[in-house]
Amino acid sequence: MSATTTTTTAAADFDLQDYPNSNAAETDDGHTRTEQLHALDADSPQDSAHVASAIPDGGYGWLIVLSCSILTFHFNGFTGSWGVLQSHLLQTSLSDVPTSTITFVGSLATAAAVAFGLFSVRLTRLVGARLGAVAGVTLLGLAEVLSSFTTSEVGGLFGLSGVMVGLGMSFLYSISNSLPTQYFSSNLGTANGLVKLGGGIGATVLAIVAEILIQRVGIAWTFRILGFITLSTGLPAALLLKERTPSHDAPSLELAMFRNPAYTAVFIAAALGAFTLFAPPYFLPLIARSVGLSSTTGAGLVAGFNACTAIGRLLSGPVCDRIGPTNAFLITMLLSAISMLAIWPFSGNLPLLSVFVVLNGIANGSFFVTMPTVAATMFGPARAPVAMSQAITGWTVGYLMGPPIAGYLIQATHADRKHSLDPYRPAIFYAGGMALASSLFVLVGRLAMERKFLKRV
Repeated sequence: MSATTTTTTAAADFDLQDYPNSNAAETDDGHTRTEQLHALDADSPQDSAHVASAIPDGGYGWLIVLSCSILTFHFNGFTGSWGVLQSHLLQTSLSDVPTSTITFVGSLATAAAVAFGLFSVRLTRLVGARLGAVAGVTLLGLAEVLSSFTTSEVGGLFGLSGVMVGLGMSFLYSISNSLPTQYFSSNLGTANGLVKLGGGIGATVLAIVAEILIQRVGIAWTFRILGFITLSTGLPAALLLKERTPSHDAPSLELAMFRNPAYTAVFIAAALGAFTLFAPPYFLPLIARSVGLSSTTGAGLVAGFNACTAIGRLLSGPVCDRIGPTNAFLITMLLSAISMLAIWPFSGNLPLLSVFVVLNGIANGSFFVTMPTVAATMFGPARAPVAMSQAITGWTVGYLMGPPIAGYLIQATHADRKHSLDPYRPAIFYAGGMALASSLFVLVGRLAMERKFLKRV
């Protein structure tokens, strides 16, 4: 492994040094090149072929970023608007169904998206990113349309809005995470941030659109219209995708990566963090109603939360490139934990809820940029999809059980029937505690990489 040199940050009073596993190094003439070092198996033949000169760091990659951003708009838009859909289902056609059960539908979709991660990576390598994305968009769009016929049937929602949506999301998520690594090196964080920005915008816009549509045409037609939007705009974006370095024979699973203690710590941190990600957008409408706010205000809080996730996704990309993705990931989880433990439990009015929405939304959006970038920069481009997919598959239990656990706590305290924030606090402290535990494991991984905090890691 070659050593990296010190990167000087003009705006700071100290030198921010690259950790040896970082993917960028400065040459003597000031031009950036990528070495894509890996944390183990230094003689790997796959990564040795992917040096800086082989990665364009732009070019057609910007169209790839745009296309992936549109795909992220749709699958993040569905998960981001599920809290609004869930709230209206509980008030109308499924009023006799427990809150935790409906929450489990949304959790099943996100859990399936990451649980099928390794499968979708393998299948995408066989058929190509373009066909994989077409399949993902088709599954997602059709599932939304077909869900419109099951708004009174919990079983149908589990199968369609849960499993089928999750499978489609799995293809789109793995492709949008891995494809930018073929086109970007020193600007990978920025590229990932722009891709994830589409998801934040989608969650913001579609939460508002869903609320408006439900008020005007009802819940069933809302599902149909969302599906038609997905198919009509997602398929053209999928057809623009193109792989620069197809890797049909690359492995889809590398358990040897877990011999790296830093990768293992980041894996655990992400798995714990996944328990907290969807608690705010799923339950903000219920909390808003319990503290005396209207359903429109609740939807507005969800939209505001999603807008702040977009800001977090946009800003965290350049931050990863500047201070290092692991440092950015640590800051992200600390902000998430502090906002949940110090602000949310006392947010019994609109101003404090708004403060929480801003801070936690930014941290939430940053998670989806910083964590995959950490995994990708530990290994070379050929192994980055596997490193990310393995790490993201670890989110499955958190995605599946995180919101339902919070839902069970809310149900146990009958919080959804009361007019106070107090009964929600057990669920809030549970989510905040998981975020704090996650930040501790990020710190462990950070120290395993480099003990000096002023270094870029």
